[in-house]
Order: sequence, then C-alpha cells, then structure tokens
Amino acid sequence: MSRNVLTPDALTMMDVIARTGSFAAAAREMGKVPSALTYSVRQLEDALDVLLFDRRSGQAKLTAAGIELLHEGRRLLEQLDAVANRVKRVATGWETQLTIAVDDALSRLTVFELCEDFYALRPPAPTGAVSGHPAGGVPADAAGPGTRLRLRTEVLAGTWEALVSGQADLDIGVTHDRAPPAGVKVEPLGTMGFVFAVAPHHPLAAVDESITDAMLVRHRAVAVADSAHRLAPVTVNLLPGQDVFTVPTMQAKLEAQLRCLGCGFLPEPVAREHIAAGRLVVKSVERTRPPATFSYAWRVPSARSSIGDPRALDAGLIGDAGVAGGTGKKGSSRSAPVGLALRWWLDRLARPATRLALLERHAGPRLQGF
Repeated sequence: MSRNVLTPDALTMMDVIARTGSFAAAAREMGKVPSALTYSVRQLEDALDVLLFDRRSGQAKLTAAGIELLHEGRRLLEQLDAVANRVKRVATGWETQLTIAVDDALSRLTVFELCEDFYALRPPAPTGAVSGHPAGGVPADAAGPGTRLRLRTEVLAGTWEALVSGQADLDIGVTHDRAPPAGVKVEPLGTMGFVFAVAPHHPLAAVDESITDAMLVRHRAVAVADSAHRLAPVTVNLLPGQDVFTVPTMQAKLEAQLRCLGCGFLPEPVAREHIAAGRLVVKSVERTRPPATFSYAWRVPSARSSIGDPRALDAGLIGDAGVAGGTGKKGSSRSAPVGLALRWWLDRLARPATRLALLERHAGPRLQGF
C-alpha cells in the first residue's frame, strides 16, 4: 500500500529537500550522497504514482502534488512529535485527557480562569529532553502539562450521570439529592441561594403580596432541562398544569426571564447584577426554594471500581465515599494514585477562594487567593 512509504524518514527527507532547495544540499545535511537521495525520492514517486519534483530547472522545485505532500507531511511529523512528547509526559504521571463536568449554575468565568492557570503550568521536561527541549521537539517552556482538557456543561442529575457513567473524571457542582456510588470521593463546595425574579414589565412584578401557587400557575415558567439521559431527571418548582418554556442552559433561562418570556427561580449570584440594574425584580413567593448545596466529586482510580458499571446508575452500589482512596466495596483492591492533572484541580478546589468564586463570581474582577 502507498501509505507504507509515507514513513517519518521519507517525510523528513521531503522537508529537508524543500528547505535546502536542492538534492545536493539536502544530502549534505542528511549525511548521504545525492544519488541515494535521488533514488529515495524516485521510490516515493513510484509508490504514490505522482511527480513530486520538477527537475527541468536543475533545482528541487516542488510540483503541486509535492507541495501538498510537504504540507501534510510536516503536519504529520508535528503530530508524531506531539504524541511522543505526550506519551513521555503520561509516563511522569500526567493524564492524557481529563474530562470535567461543570454544573451550569456555577461561574463559567472562574472555570475558564482555572483552565488558563492549568495550561500555564510548566512541569519538568520528560526524561530524554536536551537543551531545554523535551524529546518531542516542543520547547519545555511551551509544553504545558500535556493533558487535554475536555469540559462538559451539565444540569441537575446530568452532572452526577457524567461521573458515574465514566464520561467525566471530575464533577464540579454535584448536589446532594442522591448518595454517591462506590469509587467516588465527594468534598463540599458550598451553598447557593435562589431568588424568584421577573422582568419589570411582567404581570407578577406588580403584585404586592406574596405570590401563591394559584397565582403562579397562570404564568409561564422558564425551566432548564435536566441533561441526564439515564438517571431520573430532576424537576424543581414546576406546578401541575403550568405552561413551561424549557431551555438548555442557565444563561438561556436568565435571558428568557429578562425578555419577559416567563418567570422562575434564578441563582442569586447569576441574577445579582441584573437585579441591581433594575432589569429583574425579586418577588416574594409562598413556594420558596431552599439554597442548593453543591459539592465536587471525582472518580477514585481502582482496578475493581464500579465506575462505568451501568448498575451504578441505579444507585445500587453505594460505598464509603468519605474515605480517600477507598472504593467502599469489601475486598476491593487498593486504589491507584490520582493523576497529576486531577490532583492539580483538586488542590485548587480545596482553596476557599476558588470555591467562593465558582459559586459567587459571575461578573467582576478575579478574587484574591483564587
């Protein structure tokens, strides 16, 4: 097959010839005789059944096919270098990928600032690095941790589902409406208050007394859809027979209520600046919503953990989630160490300023000690 000839050596040869401008100069740089290089190029051309160089000018002038192979070859060589560097980085304890599920009510601004800090890390270069460059050819001061971050936005039960189904390694913003399955460690994040708010021109804005269910049911509610697919979805403060406008995110819910498309409870930190500016009006309702208690949770690595087992979704595998490194199952094996990327996130989440920012800071400057 023609792909068998597209070896790293062949692609490197194309790069050197194009960069030096002639077969003779390329041969000198590669420590070969020009005839050997010419033979290798002809073998490549025969295998691909294309002409890569126009030799009529006496110089190594690339054809259109040669230019395409050069560009794609350089890209492939960069990817090979990146893979080699990533494999070496993983050998030092950094995960290849870390998936983080974040509840939609938390501060997106803070989450992205955490991502900025993570990518700004400068871990020691992997073994084999020389002259300040890791073995993959990437400068050590630009390598970062080598872990791919993947963010997921989840709502209500969907945040738990992402973790217990194995789709996420870390949950930020799980609630306490269900017991954690075995193999999951949970730590408190904090509480978030909610306010019932409507646009100033909404009919309920003119009501002076506390709004009853009988009054509320006549007005459309705005609700964020639970992102869970397998766990039972959670419904909060919706009345039987009430018209409901369902939206995908908390930001969409806020926008809908600002536009007087409905009413409902909003996280107080999310609505705060709009209330202060008069774009939303807080109303008293008989159907109050207590503050939500959030936590963060992560999967504890273990060879015999139930994470990813569909039965765990039914909360049938309940363990001692309060013991770090334990799975809560009798006779289960010792847990593997937490990867360095996850450990970095856990260390940041342990800071009170970080937890406060995730709950409270939906606008404004970065908090000190974050």
